[in-house]
Amino acid sequence: MKNYLAVFTGSPDGMAKWQALSEAERNERMKKGGAAWTAWAEKNAAAIVELGGPLSRTKRITASGIADVRNHLGAFSIVRADSQDAAASLFLNHPHFTLFPGDGVEVMEILPVPKM
Repeated sequence: MKNYLAVFTGSPDGMAKWQALSEAERNERMKKGGAAWTAWAEKNAAAIVELGGPLSRTKRITASGIADVRNHLGAFSIVRADSQDAAASLFLNHPHFTLFPGDGVEVMEILPVPKM
């Protein structure tokens, strides 16, 4: 079994569509989405290494210094699976993009640090 980083993504367009919903609709989706996310976590508890959480604003550090940047990263989780395909399948029909304004989940293997 290997560990995989799942990064939940979202776009400004998705957030604009979310904001265009009525407050009542957003509240209803928040309620349903929270319950669905909890159900997903319970169903996949054996595979979840770190449930993770939302991500905040981003700072990019380069040789030129530190700068504020915008990206599409919204949250993360770490899961354990036999393959990348198996890890990815854990997120099919996830509430992140079925009830919330997220647009996808990207899954990548967490590789061991090379020995120097």
